[in-house]
Amino acid sequence: MGEKTADFFYPISITEIEAIANQCREIGVDGICTIATDLGNITVSQVAERLGLVGNPVDVVDRSTNKHLMRETFARCGDPSPRSYVVGPEDDLSSLELDYPIIVKPVDRSGSRGITELDDAAGLAEAVTLAQSESFSCEAIVEEFMTGEEFSVEFCSWEGEHTFLALTKKFTTGAPGFVETGHLEPAPVSDETLDQVKTVVSHALDSLGVRYGASHSEVILRADGTFGIVEIGSRMGGDCIGSDLVYLSTGIDFTTAVIEVALGERPSLDPKGQPGVAAIRFVFSQTDLDALSDLKSSRPDMLEFESPMESFDHQVTDSSSRFGYYIMRADTLDELAPWLPREA
Repeated sequence: MGEKTADFFYPISITEIEAIANQCREIGVDGICTIATDLGNITVSQVAERLGLVGNPVDVVDRSTNKHLMRETFARCGDPSPRSYVVGPEDDLSSLELDYPIIVKPVDRSGSRGITELDDAAGLAEAVTLAQSESFSCEAIVEEFMTGEEFSVEFCSWEGEHTFLALTKKFTTGAPGFVETGHLEPAPVSDETLDQVKTVVSHALDSLGVRYGASHSEVILRADGTFGIVEIGSRMGGDCIGSDLVYLSTGIDFTTAVIEVALGERPSLDPKGQPGVAAIRFVFSQTDLDALSDLKSSRPDMLEFESPMESFDHQVTDSSSRFGYYIMRADTLDELAPWLPREA
């Protein structure tokens, strides 16, 4: 899509940092940013550093894209985070002191790739191998599994000042892969819960050293009423959370704010649209398409966008293999509720 819609397109791999930096020098760019990819975030920080542009320092982005470095930072700074181990191809799994259930995932990937939840030691080696195969560094992270209700949190930062934008309720397939089936904004929580998550995430952003641009935090509300941090990315949330749901639910143009920060300007975070309730539902089966058909016939005014749909000819194993999605918006949660995905 980017190649077809960009004003200018350069066939350079996102990992070729020097080539991108050289092209940016030739163009004379005023800013560089990414939206919702960790890999792009790494490139952005490296190029911004080389060209003297606004962005988070390279070491900050390293901590927010490498889950092991992130866990070390949280442990050192007192942020609520599960105990974890990093495992390379040659490491001995028998030496790990594990309290099950655990979750195994790549140390440096996103999009639900290579994730496995285990209730006991059976399948541990296979889960680690899968995670390592999806990892850029061939490393897996093995950590305690937090149970509870899942949310994501969107902030926008300027010179170390963090502004809360939205709390998103996550719907997933559950174990073993925890692939997102949908998202809802704003999440229906109490004011007390919302204040708590703002405090927890703001402190964690300071711990990581995030100073500029979007951040996307995934958290778990545990049974005791406290939050645990799954991970934090110093970039916008994917799955159309940052690009669409934030604007539809708050009226704040998050994408423009990210661009403004990259240009060295304080972001405009005043609502430009009417706040409401927004959701995205991903297509996994005919049931999801039937719900879309019902929405079109019953409340077509609530359908904001429908993606092209792929044929059901493969298994959904991560976020990239889902068959399609549709975005909805209403004035109230009650209006939208019949078309939300079911809880896992």
